[in-house]
Amino acid sequence: MMKLSKLTDYAVVIMVVMGQRVGEVFTTQRLADETGVPQPTVAKLVKLLSKGGLLISQRGANGGYRLDIDPDELSIACVIAAVEGPIALTACVEGTDDSCTVEHLCGMRGNWNKVNGAIEQALQNVTLADMSPAPVIFPPAGKTSHTSPASALRS
Repeated sequence: MMKLSKLTDYAVVIMVVMGQRVGEVFTTQRLADETGVPQPTVAKLVKLLSKGGLLISQRGANGGYRLDIDPDELSIACVIAAVEGPIALTACVEGTDDSCTVEHLCGMRGNWNKVNGAIEQALQNVTLADMSPAPVIFPPAGKTSHTSPASALRS
């Protein structure tokens, strides 16, 4: 199974919350309260995301972190790269610093680049806005729908 780290998952959660209010300043405690991510983890992540150029750090009494990038323009690949470094499925993908102990014997060297490129491209095509949950719309008070959610899916 290929899986992103919990830290990267938390980074996406934090960025989605900030993406819903671009330009607003968030303290690490406020982000922790709004996301449920522990404050020390939030502090670590916002530093990584700032270092990666995705967040702006603001010092002072009204300090914190803010996102000034349009969520429609920010790919999930950028968030992953800010936390984990370049996207690389294996040690033999071009551009990784990892080394493989059987590199001199293996004919796969370079062949993983096509797979890695396809996954990276797919992640480039998903934006922070795409990850934002759809708002839940309730019918006006006193009005009920005659169709159940299950029957609406069948139609």
